[in-house]
Amino acid sequence: MIATAPAPLPGTTEKPTACLALADGTLFFGRGFGATGQAEAELCFNTAMTGYQEIMTDPSYAGQIVTFTFPHVGNVGVNPEDDETADPVAAGMVVKWDPTEPSNWRMTEELSAWLSRRGRIGIGGLDTRRLTRAIRQQGAPHVALAHNPDGVFDIEALVAAARSFAGLEGLDLAKDVTCAQSYRWDEMRWAWPDGYTRQEAPVHKVVAIDYGAKRNILRCLASAGCDVTVLPATATAEEVLAHEPDGVFLSNGPGDPAATGAYAVPMIQTVLERDLPVFGICLGHQMLALALGAQTIKMNHGHHGANHPVKDYETGKVEITSMNHGFTVDAQSLPEGVVETHVSLFDGSNCGIRLKDRDVFSVQHHPEASPGPQDSYYLFERFAAAMASRKG
Repeated sequence: MIATAPAPLPGTTEKPTACLALADGTLFFGRGFGATGQAEAELCFNTAMTGYQEIMTDPSYAGQIVTFTFPHVGNVGVNPEDDETADPVAAGMVVKWDPTEPSNWRMTEELSAWLSRRGRIGIGGLDTRRLTRAIRQQGAPHVALAHNPDGVFDIEALVAAARSFAGLEGLDLAKDVTCAQSYRWDEMRWAWPDGYTRQEAPVHKVVAIDYGAKRNILRCLASAGCDVTVLPATATAEEVLAHEPDGVFLSNGPGDPAATGAYAVPMIQTVLERDLPVFGICLGHQMLALALGAQTIKMNHGHHGANHPVKDYETGKVEITSMNHGFTVDAQSLPEGVVETHVSLFDGSNCGIRLKDRDVFSVQHHPEASPGPQDSYYLFERFAAAMASRKG
């Protein structure tokens, strides 16, 4: 059945030009922006007040459409320096208010034009509070998002498309977002007034495994004194060790960690036998946990935001962190010899582990994201210190 949106948007006489259809048949109509067309994905929400461009280009959002709970989206435009990867990875975005006229000295393009050029759909004018409550109560739904300037939608086909989306469980998405070949990285963190500068005197050789690595993670490694070589997600232990690294880093990424672990876990286990310092973030944390014998589970709606309190059990401190994950390490499955170091104060889920008496550790949150505070940056320094101690 072909149908036009049933009523004008609230408070206006204009017809909707975008529709978000949930697999249970619930429909949300709004104003489309960005690319036209249709996308199917899992729907999540993100509570961050800034960083929409970084969120849309975070490879960990592959297979997801992001609902932004903060209403001001698009107000600072976009610029090439803030991309976390070359192109947007999130399938689409949902916002309360339509993107406003941008005003920022770093802006080079408007959000809608940027999305259109990159083939990503946006929908504005939705009740994002209602949508967020539904996600929290019912779990992350499967959805179809359509943008048609004519305002005509095949509602039955949209709902069917949402229901046919396979979901993220059992899905290896790291292969879709990883680099095609190895490369070197030397760009450091942004700092006023010079912006991004190069690491010209690195002291540690690090191999970073790219499961969907954010650029700012690589910048943090370079700023910590690392000479970084990035390898694809499917790199073997022999390929990793051939670089004779001082340490190995396991990056963030999307999808089901158990699926990616089919090829990542054997590599990590072999690397661990060499007693090298190992540091993991997000999916890299989950990969390390699987390699050590733990298990991962799908969360109801995951953690996505920049205001998540995490407690460090070993110092007693609480860190305000950035999160982006829909799977978590099952703390009850951690084997003997693996210590739980960090925990979420929102729901008690695991946020960090380490091996006893070895320089092998990982965290679920994103220490590179610096959501206002830089509470967790010390983890990069800890990794660098572990490599330095091996050199005497």
